[in-house]
Amino acid sequence: MLYLLASCIALLLGPLFYRFFSSGTGLQKGLDGFIFVSLGGLVLIHILPELLEHGGFLAIVFVVIGIWGPTLSERLFHRYSEVTHNLTLILGIGGLLLHTITDGGAMILAQQDGNSPLLALGIILHRLPVGVAIWWLLKPQVGSRWAMIVLAGMMLLTGVGYFAGEQLLSHLSLENTVYLQAFVTGSILHVVLHQPHGQPNTDTQGKFEYQAGIGSLLGIGLLFLLLMMDSGGHDHHHSHSHSTEHLLDWMLTIAPILLLSYAVASLRFHFGLSPKNESLGQRWLQRLLGPEAIIITGLLLGPIFAMFQAVAVLLIGALLTMSKVEPTDPHDSVPNSAIRFGFAHLVDRSAPWIVLSLILANLIGHPAVPLSSPIVQVAVLLLVFLPMRFCNLGAAVLSLSLAYSGWTTTAVMLPLIAAPIINFAQLKLMNWPQRAVLLLLLLALLAVIEWIHPQWQALGHLPNLLNTASLWVVAILFAASLLRLGPRKFMSRLMLHKAKPHAHKHSHDHGHHH
Repeated sequence: MLYLLASCIALLLGPLFYRFFSSGTGLQKGLDGFIFVSLGGLVLIHILPELLEHGGFLAIVFVVIGIWGPTLSERLFHRYSEVTHNLTLILGIGGLLLHTITDGGAMILAQQDGNSPLLALGIILHRLPVGVAIWWLLKPQVGSRWAMIVLAGMMLLTGVGYFAGEQLLSHLSLENTVYLQAFVTGSILHVVLHQPHGQPNTDTQGKFEYQAGIGSLLGIGLLFLLLMMDSGGHDHHHSHSHSTEHLLDWMLTIAPILLLSYAVASLRFHFGLSPKNESLGQRWLQRLLGPEAIIITGLLLGPIFAMFQAVAVLLIGALLTMSKVEPTDPHDSVPNSAIRFGFAHLVDRSAPWIVLSLILANLIGHPAVPLSSPIVQVAVLLLVFLPMRFCNLGAAVLSLSLAYSGWTTTAVMLPLIAAPIINFAQLKLMNWPQRAVLLLLLLALLAVIEWIHPQWQALGHLPNLLNTASLWVVAILFAASLLRLGPRKFMSRLMLHKAKPHAHKHSHDHGHHH
């Protein structure tokens, strides 16, 4: 009963947090950063692996429909964009309400002998960002009365889940509702990404990004706490702890090599290989290879992979240079200092991709996603690349993570040679003959790789102490980047187009900020 009471109190803290934080624009940005990271991270790291375990690859398809469906329908039916947005909001809230019943049932499980009380504590803790998010999403849209009704409904449904116990849970189990929950999870992500309560013009100068960064770091702290509790060893959350351990292993392995890559980037900048080079060939070399990305490949996948990557990238770069195709996503402002270029500018550009690559590999490399055929693996990766502008370091990290997940050699090699160029933004800058020649070259390279079929092998394992220390340094560099940019600008690098304010007319006169 104590657990039930504590979980309801955690929800009620939402309005208090909102009231305190919405008093000033800086605090409001801090709250936005906290919800953006904590709720988004909760969905990506905590909820999605469980959906995958029960629903397989089809669950991801429903999540993607939930995320992009509202955006597409808004573009198709401009007149009804407000209706679409409100419908998405209702779906997202409905999904959170459904989730509270299973939370109530899970607290009963936590009270049983042999189960860890950390499970209940984890549930109570993750109600905190949910409570704040409900208020953050609903109060500006429909007023505090409706927001309070939804919170009361959540508390009531938690009680229903708690007292009805396992009998009700069997009907609402993930096996029965997995695709509905996957679609609703996508709706929640859409709502979080598009900040539907927003006042887009309150911080046009970006003065409060530092506060948003602090809010997002607090959100990361809460996520870390929840993940640590997830590893508390209970069967109910086995898939979570399994995927969390994978994530941590990859991060420890990559950290020291990543620091070395940033150091090499500083060196090449010092010796004149800068993004502002006049030579188109040199600009393509940096876009495709860095050349610091080859260090990750060489040390963690082996020299044969590094050699293949270098040859393939030189051929593609030569083709694009001769065709006079310009690289997309130019560097806006490049610092003068080599250290700042490597450990600040390049961190700002690569950190979101590295985080995304780890999360992506954690999801599509999940044992419940049976993508054993090389053709299916390549097709899935191309679908991932098309709407995004991958950087070379992020692509190298994705390749490494896929290798660790047991993907085929061809699929592991694909991000290394194709991720930075196979996207809509880059392909738009090319004519049809150029696209056709590029595609033929990629197919030829993949055919050669499939024929030779090299095996990846790390050159050696570094001491645990060095890995851990490096991970702390990388975490500090990424945290500094978050503070400089704020979470939304940090993550906007992943989007195909730069985020522009996009207003819907409302009866309340609230703009939606995309």
